[in-house]
Amino acid sequence: SIHSTMFANVRFDPLEGFDVPAGLGPLLFFLTLLTYLVVLLGNGVVMWVIVMDQSLHRPMYVMVCHLTVCDLIGGTALLPRIMLHLLTGERRISYGAAITQAVFVHTYAAAFQTILALMAYDRYIAVCKPLRYHSIMTSARLHLSCALAWFIAILAIFILFMLHLNEPLCGRTVQHIYCSNRTILALACGPTPVNNLYGHTGVFLIVFFSYAKILSVTTKQSRSESSIRSKAVQTCASHLVVYLVFEIATLILITLYRFPSVSTNIKKLLGILYILAPTTINPLVYGLVSKDLRASIIKLLSKKNHHRN
Repeated sequence: SIHSTMFANVRFDPLEGFDVPAGLGPLLFFLTLLTYLVVLLGNGVVMWVIVMDQSLHRPMYVMVCHLTVCDLIGGTALLPRIMLHLLTGERRISYGAAITQAVFVHTYAAAFQTILALMAYDRYIAVCKPLRYHSIMTSARLHLSCALAWFIAILAIFILFMLHLNEPLCGRTVQHIYCSNRTILALACGPTPVNNLYGHTGVFLIVFFSYAKILSVTTKQSRSESSIRSKAVQTCASHLVVYLVFEIATLILITLYRFPSVSTNIKKLLGILYILAPTTINPLVYGLVSKDLRASIIKLLSKKNHHRN
């Protein structure tokens, strides 16, 4: 067996199994580059607007800003490596680089979930305890909560990878579009049951509890208090869409891995969409659903064009 500390080169086949004619390499590189630019531009604009507009320095938008950081991490962990392969044909990757990519991919997923859980709790306080909201979600508590969300995510990933740091590896080919905990563990000489116990249960329970309480509060209101229902829908819709897109992508990917008969090409394609779907859709969701954010984007872009003229 070959131990990870001696495993200098893992053979990395990001497009293995895909029927990609040699002449389409430049086109696929261009499309991948275009997708990466969409991820950078979409999330960059949302982050820039939230930072620049003082009126958006509120808990919900501060958390959205943290989500854009997650999206940038996810897109950057995946797309540059694929572009390198398409441009140069390079298929080899060192063990250190493979672990680094896997760490960032999982950090994106873990931090995304912890921040979504924090946003669900924030919406719960805003809708169910509106009179106490500002006393509970102070600026200090907001930033502490965001820091805690990142700490929990990073700690979880650290523990996850420490569990297999010294795992002996016998395989040399990563059978996926990118390196992750699962694909690296697939190279292990023996079974790794402890490392596979990694799920979304905690985050799901927090989100489910928060929105169950929100639904309960809004449905108990009289018709004369319908504005509360409207407020709940306006403040929760974008968060729910983002959460559902991420969880549906995750659920489909996890389910497919339970069925070895499923085509490897399909698994790889969905592996890409698992990261790209949320990172490209999220800025559109917040930009279209959130009236305040949409108005701020238009205002700042208009002001910038006015200064140029």
